[in-house]
Amino acid sequence: MQLVENASFEQTVDGYAVGLYTLRNKNGMVAQITNYGARLVSLFTPDRQGHWADTVLGYDHLQSYLTDPYYMGATIGRYANRIAQGRFSLYGEEYRLPRNDGEHHLHGANGLQNKFWFVNRFSEQEIELHCSSFDGEEGYPGRISVTAVYRLREDDTLHILFTATTDLATVLNLTHHTYFNLSGGQSADIRNHRLQLNAHYFTPVDASGIPTGEVLSVENTPFDFRRPAPIGERLAADHEQLHLRDGFDHNWVVLNGQRRIKSAARVTDPLSGRQLEVFASQPGIQFYSGQGLNGVRGKFGRKYGPLAGFSLQPQYFPDSPHHPHFPLAVLLPGQVYRHEIIYKFTVDKRDAV
Repeated sequence: MQLVENASFEQTVDGYAVGLYTLRNKNGMVAQITNYGARLVSLFTPDRQGHWADTVLGYDHLQSYLTDPYYMGATIGRYANRIAQGRFSLYGEEYRLPRNDGEHHLHGANGLQNKFWFVNRFSEQEIELHCSSFDGEEGYPGRISVTAVYRLREDDTLHILFTATTDLATVLNLTHHTYFNLSGGQSADIRNHRLQLNAHYFTPVDASGIPTGEVLSVENTPFDFRRPAPIGERLAADHEQLHLRDGFDHNWVVLNGQRRIKSAARVTDPLSGRQLEVFASQPGIQFYSGQGLNGVRGKFGRKYGPLAGFSLQPQYFPDSPHHPHFPLAVLLPGQVYRHEIIYKFTVDKRDAV
């Protein structure tokens, strides 16, 4: 088990001491988290032979995270995904945001993923981190206070809890942006991973990734993952939405507006037998197939090319401020934003076909 070294993250950024923190459960599962961007750096799980390997993409030193364009393992906010034209209106006031994705705002040009997070507490299986964003930062209204808790449980789940408060009405949409490759390095891409999404509908987009406002059935489309299907097989389908984004970079409707933890997705790697199930409390989940990865050097010299990893990001729908029929992503003073994500790991003991 080759862990990232603590020393490669011990650096001062903007006057604050960044570090790397290692969580372990009694079964041997290991997660490494840095307080720069509240990012997941490594996550070790076993395959069907009992061999342990790192199942997430990332870097083995802090410097690469400081210039990372892919949001590796990051806590994303203030608003995950895209806001069209970098502007939105809330209670009669218009707010303008940086346009860092063509004409649009994506994740935050200098969002929570690029901030130093204070460590409130740290133990063998849990770390709590905290940061704030001032009123007007990146154009957003309200000073927000955000807490992220990573907890490694004995049932081989990584539990992430985001909570937040604000002093002014604002929009808020946090998510987690890890890229997974369940082969643990045995395969350079995730084409053979089998994906299941518990969703009957998805939100189509235009060429720039902005939702059209439609909510379409997945029936008779390559977006129908209600039964497990190889990701690569679906990527090869002839469908306008896949051509527009060169692959999957779309939001699925998984919770129908209900605010409770529910199984949103399951991914299986036939090669290693590793299985990942994603539970979430938000109404949507963005599946990104990683086609934009362009050969960046990752941990221990590994090269991450297109489709090297996939990302499943539970969140509110993209561009929801411009679509009143989408679930409302507004946080008011006196309210507590709460978003839970659970990554559960199991192993399929059957031999690969």
